[in-house]
Amino acid sequence: MNILSAENLSKSYGMKTLFSQISFGIDENDKIGLIGVNGTGKSTFLKIISGIEEADEGKVMVGNAVEVQYLAQNPDFDPQDTVLEQVFKGYSPLMKVLRAYEQGLLAAMRCPNDDGLQKQLIVLSQQMDALNGWQLESEAKSILTKLGITDFSAQVGHLSGGQRKRIALAGALIHPADLLILDEPTNHIDNDTVAWLEGYLHKRRGALLLITHDRYFLDRVVNRIIELDKGHLYSYTGNYSNFLELKMQREADQEASENKRQNLLRNELAWMRRGAKARTTKQKARIDRFEQLSAEKVDLSQDKVEIMAGASRLGRKIVELDHVSKVFGERTVIEDFSYIVLRDDRMGIVGPNGSGKSTLLNLITQKILPDHGFVEIGQTVKIGYFSQENGDMDEKLRVIEYIREEANFLPTADGGTITASQMLERFLFPPDLQWTPISKLSGGEKRRLYLLRVLMAAPNVLLLDEPTNDLDIQTLTILEDYLDDFPGAVIVVSHDRYFLDRVVEKVFAFESDGSIKQYVGGYSDYSQAVALQAADDGGAGKIVESKEFPSEKPKERIRKFTFKEQKEYAEIDAVIASVEDEIKVLGNRMNTSGSDFTLLQELTGMQQELEKKLEELLERWTYLNELAEEIGQS
Repeated sequence: MNILSAENLSKSYGMKTLFSQISFGIDENDKIGLIGVNGTGKSTFLKIISGIEEADEGKVMVGNAVEVQYLAQNPDFDPQDTVLEQVFKGYSPLMKVLRAYEQGLLAAMRCPNDDGLQKQLIVLSQQMDALNGWQLESEAKSILTKLGITDFSAQVGHLSGGQRKRIALAGALIHPADLLILDEPTNHIDNDTVAWLEGYLHKRRGALLLITHDRYFLDRVVNRIIELDKGHLYSYTGNYSNFLELKMQREADQEASENKRQNLLRNELAWMRRGAKARTTKQKARIDRFEQLSAEKVDLSQDKVEIMAGASRLGRKIVELDHVSKVFGERTVIEDFSYIVLRDDRMGIVGPNGSGKSTLLNLITQKILPDHGFVEIGQTVKIGYFSQENGDMDEKLRVIEYIREEANFLPTADGGTITASQMLERFLFPPDLQWTPISKLSGGEKRRLYLLRVLMAAPNVLLLDEPTNDLDIQTLTILEDYLDDFPGAVIVVSHDRYFLDRVVEKVFAFESDGSIKQYVGGYSDYSQAVALQAADDGGAGKIVESKEFPSEKPKERIRKFTFKEQKEYAEIDAVIASVEDEIKVLGNRMNTSGSDFTLLQELTGMQQELEKKLEELLERWTYLNELAEEIGQS
């Protein structure tokens, strides 16, 4: 049954059109993921659907008695409210009674001998009975606990931004709603909590519409994807994996249709140039067709972030942490941790919120000092730190001024340079947007701009603290490809399981006692190792792990291609053929250059280099094909 319909929605901000004449509907069992590049209007679209903002054109029709609950990306809070008062925000009779009961309970606990307060509490308890409020109160406390919030009487103003977001999420989840709308619900929550939320939403009855960059989350929760792309809305049935296949097919169909249109247009253009005269009905119809074909141009250009950046030279010594410990008050967050960062390290750091993950990064950057032990940084190390917050971003600056503060030019991997303006274009900031004040950008655009500033410094060690927060999936995909070839160490704090699986080769897990345990592989490998150890411990769930990589991993582990090997295996035949062609061309040039000794000497040197490269490629080809056979037999 359809519970919401949107017809011909259009929305613009100034000269920028977010979307135009889009229509869609939501059924009662839909679980929809909304995706698109940052700045395309995803959050604005959710606000229009939820009734918070109005469209410039079109209308949203909601069924009778349909309740809509909306969680903003950056919710508003009353700093004086307690946690439960914030969760029970709303104007329904039940929410009013729940708020009053929690306020009365706190007042009665402060003044246990006040008979007036005790009588008021009895009346409120009776109202809770009548409205069946006890179950909702219990559910709210259970959800808050799952989200890592245990002090229900704490004032919201004293909590961190991440804790506030989780409180708002709890409030959205406990409110009865036929349609739940969530804007980036996985931001600021750790991996275990994301997995819990995934299961909760999967089992929840009612429709769901959400924005998230978490690809595993989309794959496991939603049954429909809608995409905002260049002002248009496209709908795909299925999860994220289905979306990738269907989007590729749509773009292929569009390209074929556009090629056909171009061929027709060329024929019509040739006819028009021969001096067609609009005398007969047939000729008029043909002229009309030409004008129609000219007006039907399809935009096949892809809004794609391109990251092309060089890095500074990196010496032998990178970062060494020697018996490092850090204590805040009575709480030990890092206990006797030692590690030597290697040149090509790809490290993922996981653990519950507040366990000390960002503290470790701040120790590496020497923003804070350890209480015991030392951190030593190599002389050639140039750290690029992409923190959770957007640094000290002055939002009065224009986009290009902010980047030029870091660098006007960036050295590229091939020895050339690229200007700040060119890099901005590759990060989807066209020339007209480069002179826009930062304050007018969306949250996702600000994060993308901040990422570019970090890369403009040409770092050779990258520290990424929750890089997936507020970045769109397409930018994350390009960032992942960039990290594949980044010529230095990468250390990532992230709750995004897909990103960790895609990027890292070691996982460092924070434990409750401040110790940090090492695991080999990505997040899925780490998760499997923890599950196996919990089973070995009789289901106690306690992880027993030495400082060395886990020896409990299955001895007969199934071999599989890494992402790099899979890509290399798919391309190596073409690379070998290309090198062989180059050698052949050089041979022909050498045959015709016998009288030019200097040129012949130069060509001979080039030929030797190509033959050495070919030999290395053939050795690699042998290894990859043997590995492919081994994988096929396993």
